[in-house]
Amino acid sequence: MASKTSSILLFCVLHFLLNLRFSVAQTAVKGSYWYSGTEFPVSNINSSLFTHLFCAFAGLDPTTYRVTISNSDSTQFSTFTRTVQQKNPSVKTLLSIGGGGANTTVFAAMASQPSRRNSFIDSAAVANESRTSGKAALLLSAAVFRSSNYYTLNLPVQNISYSLDWINVMSYDFYGPGWSPNFTAPPAALYNATLSQVNAAAGIGDWIQAGFPANKIVLGLPFYGYAWRLVNANNNGLFAPAAGAAVSTYGDLGYNQIRSFIISNKATTVFNSTLVTDYCYSGTTWIGYDGVSSVTTKVGYAKGKGLLGYFAWNVGADYNGTLSQTGL
Repeated sequence: MASKTSSILLFCVLHFLLNLRFSVAQTAVKGSYWYSGTEFPVSNINSSLFTHLFCAFAGLDPTTYRVTISNSDSTQFSTFTRTVQQKNPSVKTLLSIGGGGANTTVFAAMASQPSRRNSFIDSAAVANESRTSGKAALLLSAAVFRSSNYYTLNLPVQNISYSLDWINVMSYDFYGPGWSPNFTAPPAALYNATLSQVNAAAGIGDWIQAGFPANKIVLGLPFYGYAWRLVNANNNGLFAPAAGAAVSTYGDLGYNQIRSFIISNKATTVFNSTLVTDYCYSGTTWIGYDGVSSVTTKVGYAKGKGLLGYFAWNVGADYNGTLSQTGL
């Protein structure tokens, strides 16, 4: 799953991103993250299904405030790029910095002083690399909160638009066991009349209404879901009483694990076209997720709204490439 602290990191790094400008014309984005913490080998990625792949995550040295890539837990970015381009030479790769497990204190300390911000910028050297190599400008994007309204924090939407090639809007993690009142709920609904502001369409609408160009917005899709423990196995719809997570600490399951659960338990599957969410249940286990129907509908929504495309978290959680093949 993608931790909510990813959003917090964004606000730290935006302090130094806002003085950069080197956008290039973009074609549609069909992207996905690969996370070094999974057991999914880079060589197993079918990169022919994507236009962009994000290598996650690089870190930040707490002393020098320079970007670091640990050899112990992450494939070197150059190796990642070479590997995925063997199957698709035109796929573009981006190094993702931070992530849910990053030390937000270190990022905040970096953003707090000009000299530390300069150290970070120099180690990334996005603009300089394009000038010295003579190649096209490198891409710069950021993963952002589902809405331009981040609680009480007013985001500098115009500056973000000016500085970045696009934003990856994390339109997921709306609900999970223990995060909300004890009932089943859609983790990444496209629409939600019951809770009108907690859905992907409302969040995208907030960004556009705030002045962010639709053609620089990339919609986030979760290749995972959450499992609740039902209070009553016979009350198994949306917003049914629940008693916390059915599996693990947070209840999160990759789509591959969800498919295995459905097959092994002959679980009942439901697609709710009103909210645009999938869920399944067997016994007292209830799982909300995005399946093929949800992903197909969301991709159609992205095209209809004139968005730049979509991205998924993460490629290693897919089930035999099922969701990855559902695209633009």
